[in-house]
Amino acid sequence: MANELERQRFIESWLKDQFPDKPFTLEPASEDASFRRYFRAIFADSSLIVMDAPPAHEDCRPFVRIARIFGEAGVNLPRVISQDLERGFLLLSDLGNTTYLDVLSESNADTLYGDAVDALIKIQLASRPGVLPEYDEALLRREMGLFPKWYLGRHLGTEPGEKQAAILEQAFSSLVKNNLSQPKVYVHRDYHSRNLMLTDPNPGILDFQDAVYGPITYDLVSLFRDAYIAWEEERVLDWVIRYWEKARKAGLPVTSDFAEFYRDFEWTGAQRQLKVAGIFSRLHHRDGKARYLDDIPLVLSYLKKICARYAELSPVLRLVDKIEVRTTF
Repeated sequence: MANELERQRFIESWLKDQFPDKPFTLEPASEDASFRRYFRAIFADSSLIVMDAPPAHEDCRPFVRIARIFGEAGVNLPRVISQDLERGFLLLSDLGNTTYLDVLSESNADTLYGDAVDALIKIQLASRPGVLPEYDEALLRREMGLFPKWYLGRHLGTEPGEKQAAILEQAFSSLVKNNLSQPKVYVHRDYHSRNLMLTDPNPGILDFQDAVYGPITYDLVSLFRDAYIAWEEERVLDWVIRYWEKARKAGLPVTSDFAEFYRDFEWTGAQRQLKVAGIFSRLHHRDGKARYLDDIPLVLSYLKKICARYAELSPVLRLVDKIEVRTTF
């Protein structure tokens, strides 16, 4: 806590150096699942956002670099106004405080998701190999490994035995093979309702600093199998079809067979849901952020439905169901 207050004083001093004749107030804007914090600097006639990313834990350089890359694609992002990379401070334009999650409803979802899909396609069309880190096998496996370690092991208190570990390994290998076989584009990695802002032009896009080059269905899964808001499967299917049609028309490398594309979408979803369940468990048990536990049931409901639909993944469903039953009673 003392270190956080000290960093806040550094931020205030940094801002005063840049705006010596403009009084401001500084108040918390938001925090995320990392060590980053955000403050809103409120001036008489405007406001700006300060990202506080302690260098011992975070690196601002990917944010600055990807802001440029995605900005050149023509989407709405926070502009980097000033930076102190040594201390881990960025001064950004303010996209407001209204997230998609705040306003999404049955009546506006088609419009808002349509805007999000259009922005996503712009990012994907700008994709080039060798620019962003690869979403490679090592990263895919490291992410899925959070599930047995943190959800099964730490949260449910059951370390997978030899047979269970073999079931998970087989599923992980199948998911990795599918993910790596898909056409590659720029991947935001957390393209969902808490990172999309209601703005003009819409949407404003946040939290892109971990972007990679990987499966074309990944951000679509983040958007429509969102850990924080759920929709009827028929509606999600319709939205995925609309994306697929727009993507084909735009010349993106989506498969011409929609059934194959949707299978890739689902399998990418399974990889992401394994990861997210592990991350949310870790946020609670390691980082003391208990609020993420409330979102695990929705994430697991997505995972279980997918595993039930595909024979290759069904052993994972039986394994998880058995462990959950044993640890609940």
